[in-house]
Amino acid sequence: MNGADILALELKDHGVSWISTLCGNGLNPFYLACKRAGIRLIDTHNEQAAAYMADAYGRLTGMIGVCAVSSGVAHSNALTGVANAYFDGGPMLLITGASAGYGSGRGVFQEYDQVALAAPICKFAKCVYRIEDLRFLVREALRTAVSGRPGPVHLTVPLDVMESEYRERKPLKPSMSPSSAMALQRSRSQSLDPKVIDEAVRMILEAEKPIIVAGSGVFYSSGQRSLMQLSEVGAIPIVIPIWDRGCVEKPHPNFLGVIGAASGEPCLLEDADLIIMVGARVDYRVGFLKPPKIKEDSSIIRIDTDPSSLMQGVDSDLAILASPDIALDKIAKELKRKGMHKHRKWLEDARERWRRFRARWVEREPPESKPLTGWHIVKAIRPILTDGTVFLIDGGNIGQWVHMVLADHYPSRWLTCGASAVVGWGLPGAMAARLAYPKNPVLLLSGDGAFGFTLADLESAVRHNLPFVAVIANDSAWGIVASSQRSRYGEGGMISSRFGAIRFDLVAEALGARGMRVDDVRELRSAVEDGFSSETPVVIDVPVSILGPADVK
Repeated sequence: MNGADILALELKDHGVSWISTLCGNGLNPFYLACKRAGIRLIDTHNEQAAAYMADAYGRLTGMIGVCAVSSGVAHSNALTGVANAYFDGGPMLLITGASAGYGSGRGVFQEYDQVALAAPICKFAKCVYRIEDLRFLVREALRTAVSGRPGPVHLTVPLDVMESEYRERKPLKPSMSPSSAMALQRSRSQSLDPKVIDEAVRMILEAEKPIIVAGSGVFYSSGQRSLMQLSEVGAIPIVIPIWDRGCVEKPHPNFLGVIGAASGEPCLLEDADLIIMVGARVDYRVGFLKPPKIKEDSSIIRIDTDPSSLMQGVDSDLAILASPDIALDKIAKELKRKGMHKHRKWLEDARERWRRFRARWVEREPPESKPLTGWHIVKAIRPILTDGTVFLIDGGNIGQWVHMVLADHYPSRWLTCGASAVVGWGLPGAMAARLAYPKNPVLLLSGDGAFGFTLADLESAVRHNLPFVAVIANDSAWGIVASSQRSRYGEGGMISSRFGAIRFDLVAEALGARGMRVDDVRELRSAVEDGFSSETPVVIDVPVSILGPADVK
């Protein structure tokens, strides 16, 4: 057994069934080992795409996505996906090859400090210099990726370590799998001090206008049910920071949309006197939890499974170190036992504020039906978004339309860019979604600029038999920038935000996928539904105007 075999078998034992990759320096022994271990390799045209696949898989499922790339600039390219996982707290492993003798400082092929480059955006980053350390470091990396707040990890594995033969002197103890590590983490939360729960309940009961800010940590702890239970028992409205993972699985009147979007939001945080931050980060999306976004005398409860996250951004009045699902459940049960519901008036007021705010997008159609706008597309596909549909949203303008028009729920089967606000991840993300959910319809709604980033990997999706439907809102511009430039500076201020016409349907056909052009919104739904039965990716090019949420008054 060589180092590559050890690496592949450890990944296999931890439930990894496929790895996204782009071939190159240092990877050939690993590829052979993956073949022997029965791990599928999904090769792409760009390391960015490979990393985005691993990132999207981790953020969709909560399990570790793995990508493998070669050394040098290939490593740099892959860090785009790693950065996305870092921002969103998504579990993924980046494996990077390297020449034999890497780290010696002798200038071997493509040698530079890959670990140092990855470390600032990784929870764990190491180079494996000795085969004797390989198994331990792989296990440590995988456990770290899912412990506390999940996130990306990295291993550089030089060619001489991959090829070295190794015989264990004594059998190693079975590894604690990432799922076991997460279960242990949850079990520790079961022993929460009852006094902490009592204090949280007291603060909720004494508050006049509490609000729950539910972040990605709710999703990663599988806390969706407990979240809704607390909201219903306490009559407390819920908001989600834009681009965090969804955790409101069904339409619910207590969910009052996303906050922190460029299109704005109703006045809710500003009037709340108790803000319950659950698995959520303190950043610009919540006004840094400082006046004027919140009142000077507002109280803050934070619930998180990661100790450092409890102290991130601001001090809280009550910090609860626990898995969010456990803490939410315990608070809801104690609140129910108290039998007090004093927040109904505040909840109704908050709902009405949200209804009035959304009305301009939901209740009034733009005056012209042609050219189409993002509004028309989102309204047309809404009936298609069943409980089984995996829905990915990639792009600025079109993403804002989704967050406004579809904001009566925000389920975990929907995936956005994440907190990084990046565009261009959607096509490889759809490939990962197909691998994660082989029997579900997969729909990608993308802007044309975003789709262009990894366009060549349509061929990868075709070659690996990973079908999905992509609807492209094609405005021949970076729409969210162009519309805001026009709104602020007029037509003459639309600078470096437009490009020439691209027929994505024709490009798709050239890359082996199915392509179609739809300029009548009445045809869009049937085109998507027909595409779901296709055995190859389907790209639907929809010409739209640059009209975005910034243009809606």
